[in-house]
Amino acid sequence: MPAAPMRAFLGFIAGAISLLIFHQGLLEMFYLAGAGGPAWSVQPVPPFGVPRVVDLAFWAGLWGLLFGLLMPRFTWPMWLCGILLGFVAALAGWFIVAPIKGLPIASGWVPINMGRSLLINGFFGLGVGLILPLLMPRSLLRAHS
Repeated sequence: MPAAPMRAFLGFIAGAISLLIFHQGLLEMFYLAGAGGPAWSVQPVPPFGVPRVVDLAFWAGLWGLLFGLLMPRFTWPMWLCGILLGFVAALAGWFIVAPIKGLPIASGWVPINMGRSLLINGFFGLGVGLILPLLMPRSLLRAHS
């Protein structure tokens, strides 16, 4: 189906945009409230030394790509499916990424950290669910309905 590559591409774009606006925006609000580090960090990330925000946007784009490919299977509203995407991304971060990086799983099982992670990633997913339909050509949206 020719629509799949377009959905994947636009999903990647929606994921990256959502990271920059929704994820990092909420992270900055937490920072301003004294509950976490600053957003839009340009600290270099190994192994290539790219700025952290660029690294995060790339991975968020991959989550968006997956969301775009799976979009025809969704029966719930896109924004709700997006929130679920964010929760799945948080779980992957807790149980796959953290151990690879030598960090404690599930945010160290500290409830406040776990809740903050779910909020930030859920907000990211909400952004994907709202942005992707706006980027989608009308012909692909009609095929999805």
